Amino acid sequence: MRVSDLTDHTGYWLRMVSNAVSQDFARKVDAEGVTVAEWCFLRALFDADGIAPTLLADRMGMTRGAISKLADRMVAKGLVARMESGGRGQTLALTATGRAKVPILAAMADANDAAYFDALPDADRAALDRILRNLAERRGLTATPLS
Repeated sequence: MRVSDLTDHTGYWLRMVSNAVSQDFARKVDAEGVTVAEWCFLRALFDADGIAPTLLADRMGMTRGAISKLADRMVAKGLVARMESGGRGQTLALTATGRAKVPILAAMADANDAAYFDALPDADRAALDRILRNLAERRGLTATPLS
């Protein structure tokens, strides 16, 4: 019986590329004082003008506890503010510093993506995006990848 080699698996190649893309990006955002998870959190808040932590948790596919821990870190860094929203509820919103940081981090994400995927012809890149989105949808993968 033949035992498959590691390199026989599509997942092997996907992890190899994904790990390299993710690790390079993590090093870049670290220079800006944030983690990849914090970048995802900031980007999720960027389009909202204050959002309840529970709604943010649902949108990102995270637990409320994980959102609370991320929020604590971002508040301590001066990038996010907690505001009372009447009654017992609260909302999270970017501070001016946090709002200014998001376009910088987004440009870094764009450049990181380009460094890896601009080598592909446009049709191949579009096909790769389509295939990966299709696989994610078929598997019901909705949680924001944080690492």
